[in-house]
Amino acid sequence: MPSIKLLLLGFAAGFLATLIFHQGLWFIFNQTGVIPPSRPAWSMDPIPPLDIPSVLSKAFWGGLWGLVLVLLLGQLEGASYWIAWILVGAVALTAVAFFVVPLLKGQPMQAMGPRFLIGLSVNGAWGFGTALLLRLFSAFR
Repeated sequence: MPSIKLLLLGFAAGFLATLIFHQGLWFIFNQTGVIPPSRPAWSMDPIPPLDIPSVLSKAFWGGLWGLVLVLLLGQLEGASYWIAWILVGAVALTAVAFFVVPLLKGQPMQAMGPRFLIGLSVNGAWGFGTALLLRLFSAFR
């Protein structure tokens, strides 16, 4: 049975990794023209139905992903730990964003293409960041 502390650490790592790593790479992509300036990093645009700022909504979902994935990947060691977090972050989060979320919102699935590659990149960065933060948190326990 996982401890509440482990679940909270997973949530905190995923939440912070969204703000630092996911949105940090998004910002770099903005600055280099990969992502248009009309879609800025750390966006405060309200997300219905509660009108929560977009960046906080993303960070909350990143926290939930961190909570779930710490149960599946938290016990790995060495290179497999890092590879698993990066790959699962890149593939699972991007696949859900492209194929599941639109269906839940009554929208068509998104086409694979450059946006999918961007999703793999920023979500892989999230996975790395979550793994790193979990290791840093555990060093201070």
